[in-house]
Amino acid sequence: MFQRSEGQLILPGDFFLPFGGKLSEDNRWVLLAAMIPWAKVEEKYAKSFKRSQKGQKAVPVRVALGALIIQERLGTDDRETLQQILENPYLQYFLGLPGYQNRRPFHASLMTHFRKRLGSDVLQEVNEWIALEEVQKQTDEQGSDDDDSSGGNAAGSASGSLTHQNAEAPLHQGKLLLDATCAPADMAYPTDLSLLNDAREKLEIIIDLLHQPHRGKTAKPRTYRQKARKAYLAVSKQRRVKPRTMRKAIGKQLRFVARNLRTVAALAETSHLSALPRSLYKKLLVIQELYRQQRQMFDERSHSIPDRIVSISQPHVRPIVRGKAKASVEFGAKVAISLVNGFAFEEKRDWDNFNEGLTLKASVEAYYKRFGFYPEAVLADQIYRNRENLRYCKGLGIRLSGPQLGRPSANQEEAKRLSKVDASERNAIEGKFGEGKRCYGLGRIRARLQATSETVISMQFLVMNLERRLRLFFLSFFAGLQTVRLCVNVRLLKLN
Repeated sequence: MFQRSEGQLILPGDFFLPFGGKLSEDNRWVLLAAMIPWAKVEEKYAKSFKRSQKGQKAVPVRVALGALIIQERLGTDDRETLQQILENPYLQYFLGLPGYQNRRPFHASLMTHFRKRLGSDVLQEVNEWIALEEVQKQTDEQGSDDDDSSGGNAAGSASGSLTHQNAEAPLHQGKLLLDATCAPADMAYPTDLSLLNDAREKLEIIIDLLHQPHRGKTAKPRTYRQKARKAYLAVSKQRRVKPRTMRKAIGKQLRFVARNLRTVAALAETSHLSALPRSLYKKLLVIQELYRQQRQMFDERSHSIPDRIVSISQPHVRPIVRGKAKASVEFGAKVAISLVNGFAFEEKRDWDNFNEGLTLKASVEAYYKRFGFYPEAVLADQIYRNRENLRYCKGLGIRLSGPQLGRPSANQEEAKRLSKVDASERNAIEGKFGEGKRCYGLGRIRARLQATSETVISMQFLVMNLERRLRLFFLSFFAGLQTVRLCVNVRLLKLN
């Protein structure tokens, strides 16, 4: 049963503390609570519940979303997140509780349900609301400064002021930074031999469960698990394995897995597969496809196949070839984002590898939909600079960073200088990826399901944008405080 909250914001001074005192109004969690549009999020959150007055009362959206934000900001697991909430009154205020309480507001197992109910789509909308509000504020302030400095002229410099190509051309303002990265899943590096060994062990568990009702009546089918385990360890423990030895070991494991699959099919005739737990039944379906792929690659002597499974417990994960120095292949979701004034927007996310250069048009149109005008420049790396994108940007009067195609122009020095400036400004989006992977867990997605993993990825960018707004708030606060001190000092000098 879902009940809408009253929507009244609790002031820090009204938060009840049994041990006395009041909450500080400039605490980061107090300020973050005021930045999130809780009422708008509740409208989206309510749609995930059935319209019924029966059942247990649902956890409010502020508690659900707030707990996820706390978890990603602190980098804790579900149980530790709840423990931090119990010990910190500021976190309880952030969740919208009326006063400090020493009992947990929900069970730790509900964190998974929060991730499922909110979903990545809702979190992307929340991210848009939070980021757009601050970007629009910065744009208005920048536009007013440009108007004052140019005497009211609407045409400004190329660094972000308003420009008009002609009377019919769209308005251009700001710069759009584009890039893509991979959000690796929390899994061991997969090899064909380890995958087949894992499949064999899980099939042995399935065989044991299916034979359980016939125990004492019929003989248990042979699985040769000890022999198979010994054959696997004989190769996996070697530091350097010859290709011929590895192929022979994979062939052995394939035969063990094939034998176990035939045994499961035979047992399914007398013991229905519905006796298996739901998780094991899903893994059985994954193992059947995994065996087909591995058998095909073994027969064709290849190491690639479409939609290759690299994890039995996470079959949605795909290998993403990145060609980086640290790891040429990563296993997780590939995410293409855009960066505007330091705020990240998720443009595309897919578990299959894709060419990020094909997302430029959609990102530019999304920029126009968000702000009402096109960017004056798109800063991206070489993969975005194909002929179709160059033609598209030229038609809209947008400058795409990088050298021009064809013969060198007369002002080649100016083009080199501009390319150098663009490359330095594009470092901001690389820094955003580094911030997410080092500080907020984007480098290792610990969720197991596909839906919850996508929610965690979207939550990472939401938390980074919230932290960006918080830094800008403190920057403007201390800048204003410094201005007040300067004015006071000047007045004291005049009086003296």
